Amino acid sequence: MTLSPTDLLSAWLGRQLTTDATQWLDKQRKTLAADYSDRMLFITLGRIPRFLGKADLVLDDESLNAARKAREGWDPRSWNLSDAARVLILIETALLGEKTFSQRYSDLCRNADVGELIALYYGLPLFPDAQLLEPQAAEGLRTNITPAFEAIAYHNPYPCDYFDSHRWNQMVMKTLFIGGEITSILGLDKRANPDLARMLIDHIYERCEAGRPINPDVWRCIGPFADHLAINAFRRYLSNCDESARHKAALALNACESSGAQGLLESVGYGSNRGAFQ
Repeated sequence: MTLSPTDLLSAWLGRQLTTDATQWLDKQRKTLAADYSDRMLFITLGRIPRFLGKADLVLDDESLNAARKAREGWDPRSWNLSDAARVLILIETALLGEKTFSQRYSDLCRNADVGELIALYYGLPLFPDAQLLEPQAAEGLRTNITPAFEAIAYHNPYPCDYFDSHRWNQMVMKTLFIGGEITSILGLDKRANPDLARMLIDHIYERCEAGRPINPDVWRCIGPFADHLAINAFRRYLSNCDESARHKAALALNACESSGAQGLLESVGYGSNRGAFQ
């Protein structure tokens, strides 16, 4: 049986919160259900950390599997108790009041503190009419608050499902700019595209000229679309990196079927006939 996100969030909170915290949260949920107002919602969201705390949400493998069944790609391992309670309340109150949820979400994002913003971004794939929340998610990409940006970009299925190519490419490039791990972005291979490949090649050449290291995982977004500039960059990189990074780059280049790409792989001992990519 597949449980809903609200069922799962309620269960996870119920087994981890103290009795007093559970009673407070239940009271707020009942109050909002019986007599909803934006004011009461905002007050409740703001008070949650005081009554529930910010301890990490403790999830075992069974819980994580249930999350993925409830919503493909949902990965709440980085959530804390306050994040879970805020998202739960927002889902439960989504259809209450006169405003649409997208209007209310916009208001919340505009007035949220950092902790509230993180929960708002974590909840993106679980909220109703998720496609209408894209403007606020896009605004979040421009934030200077790294944890808020990571709440959108890392382990979150929303960008892969709803961002257009321009927005997606912007997110990947900013992740590299702040020194983040692009492997934490869900759908990285699925959403690879020629424009992003060209941007990444420019990024690689700039870093090479500055003598700065290159994240070997960027090649995953380049390999399928490798042109002569990309192949030259691969050639330079493959001859100057350690074995682990060389393997990642060669694996990415193997996705390109051009004779130039395959010839380069053969020249550095990574021809597909050697089983190097098994």
